[in-house]
Amino acid sequence: MSLLSAGLLLILLPAMFLWRAADPVWRWTLPAGVSPPPVPADNPITTAKVELGRRLFYDADLSANGPMSCATCHEQKHAFADGNRTHPGVTDEPARRNVPGLANVAWFTPLMFTDPANTTLEAQAASPVFGIRPVEMGMAGREAEIGARLGRDGCYQAMFARAFPETSGRIDFANVARALASFERTLVSHGSAWDRQQLSPDAKAGSTLFAHDCAACHSGPHFTDLAMHRLGAADPALADQGLFEKTGIDADRGKFRTPSLRNVTLTGPWWHDGSSRSLEDAIAKHGLTYEPAEVNHLIAFLESLSDPEFIKRKSLAMPSEACGKPL
Repeated sequence: MSLLSAGLLLILLPAMFLWRAADPVWRWTLPAGVSPPPVPADNPITTAKVELGRRLFYDADLSANGPMSCATCHEQKHAFADGNRTHPGVTDEPARRNVPGLANVAWFTPLMFTDPANTTLEAQAASPVFGIRPVEMGMAGREAEIGARLGRDGCYQAMFARAFPETSGRIDFANVARALASFERTLVSHGSAWDRQQLSPDAKAGSTLFAHDCAACHSGPHFTDLAMHRLGAADPALADQGLFEKTGIDADRGKFRTPSLRNVTLTGPWWHDGSSRSLEDAIAKHGLTYEPAEVNHLIAFLESLSDPEFIKRKSLAMPSEACGKPL
């Protein structure tokens, strides 16, 4: 080793040590009574993984030719939905289903509208990246290209090394998925008026209606039972047959997983295909009859489930720098 190389090593080692030493296990900040979400034993959450996953979530290099990132369809201002009926992929092929919001997705299983087998965020990441029905990010058959692209970035090399020392910082899609899942588990939303028990009189009236007519399926702290349901009669002529497409069981035609209603006023349009342009229409599709005042009360209650801090939280936004340099 030359004297110059040795000198550089002596300069770099303290900084490298401090950076790694500042890599604690992730510390959850949750309201009283809310337990941390389940985390797979083979992917313990750390600050380094969350930081890496956040950068990857906003990186269009995970898509063919680089036009789309996860955040293209999951925008923070829409509670990580996107405000469109559906969102076409990199080939402009029409999408089939509405983009769901991601608030508190760490507690959800299954994760997809119609796939009961897709139960972890690590596994789910492959669906938009490699899926072909429809094509979203368009990387089917190009998995190795993801590692090659990211590996050309010296900062990514350092971030993967810090996040995955057990694999010597290997840059591949398996570790990309682990990092994305770690970041997505931090998309925690518990700051709504409902959480703070600060409901308006109209929202309180709506909560009574909701408890009577809606809470059987939109149940629990996330306002979903995470089960598959069909409203109305099955229609074999519809292009999207829901759960039936996975199971082949006739009784599963038209069944879709109950969506969470947290931040629901921010995630429209609504319904699995985005066909409801208003909450009034979405409520009407459930087949219940309400007076106009009752509809207004229900909507006031749904508005109380939105979390204004969540859509502005800087730790969830696109990072402005990585490895101490602007992105």
